[in-house]
Formats: sequence, structure tokens, C-alpha cells
Amino acid sequence: MLNAKAISFRYRSDRPWILKDFSLSLSPAERLGIYGPSGCGKTTLGRILAGYLQPLSGSVEVDGKPLPKKSFCPVQMVFQHPELAINPRWQIGKVLCEAYQPPQSLLDALGLDANWFERFPVELSNGELQRVAVARALALPTRYLIADEITTMLDANTQAQIWQVLLQIAAQRQLGILVISHDRPLLERVCTAIIDFSPS
Repeated sequence: MLNAKAISFRYRSDRPWILKDFSLSLSPAERLGIYGPSGCGKTTLGRILAGYLQPLSGSVEVDGKPLPKKSFCPVQMVFQHPELAINPRWQIGKVLCEAYQPPQSLLDALGLDANWFERFPVELSNGELQRVAVARALALPTRYLIADEITTMLDANTQAQIWQVLLQIAAQRQLGILVISHDRPLLERVCTAIIDFSPS
């Protein structure tokens, strides 16, 4: 289980708390939605759970152990803007194999064209890049995925394909997914439970 225990975070000491003594648990195969408007702390929570940010207090653990700092992290995050999360100097083939090579069945399911592998990120559309980012994040050691508005900017067909693949993999591999979105209908379709981050 992925556990956040009493985490608190703010960017500066003179600013309000973004998270204060917040706790969360995500089980294998669970799809937990985080709903709320922009600026309410959803992405900050995702970054903390994936190890990109350290909470000022509290802890994040997988199966009772802290997130690893040097080896492959079992919690991976896919961002809304894939072009900001992919090295622009690397060809797509190198991006995909940055940590572990994705299985061919996953590449096929996401519609990744082998012709893309020798291209650079600037030569792909945002939808194509997001498929690459999802494939990279779903390396076999990944046990929990943080999906931060990953289909917000994509056309309906690409959205449907990506979510179909994610739901299939979640069932097959007992993958836990935290879905961050301001799209309540999407969360109601794909999640088993929803936490509302809207200001009270």
C-alpha cells in the first residue's frame, strides 16, 4: 500500500499551508480520484507522493518503507504537459528506455509507432508525447501511478485510448492509480473513490 502519513507542505514560511496533516492510502488496483480546481494543491500532493517534493512534516511510504532515493521508484508520475517532462535532446527510443524497456504489448496498446523511436520530442504532437510518457511510466516495476490531468489537453479518441489501456493494466498488474483532475465526470467513470479538494 502507498501511504501518506500526516504530511504538511507549503512553499514558503510566509505562505498558507497547501497541505496540513494530510493522510492518504492507495491500495493495489485501487483508482483513487483527487478532485478540485486549479491551485488547490492536487499537483503538489502528486509530486510529494512520487518523491519530487519532500513534505515539511509527515512521511510517504510504500509497504512501510520510505520511497527509494537512488533506485527506480515504484511510484511514477505522468504530468499534464509531457513536453516539460521529457528530455528534448533525447530521441524517443532513449526516452522510453530511460529506466526499463516497456514491453512491446504496452507500446502496441498505446499506439506507439516504431517510426517515432528515432525522432526527437519536438517532432511529435502532444498526444503522441503523452503516450510516450505513459509508456515510460508503466515500466514493469511500477506499482503506483500518479496521473495528473494526463488527458486534459488531448482529443477525445486519444483520451479514450489512454484510459482504456490504463484500466486494463491496473486490473492485470494490480496497479494502484491516483487520478488528479478537475473533470468530475471523468473521475466518476474511472475511479473507485474520489477525494474532494475543493475549498470549503
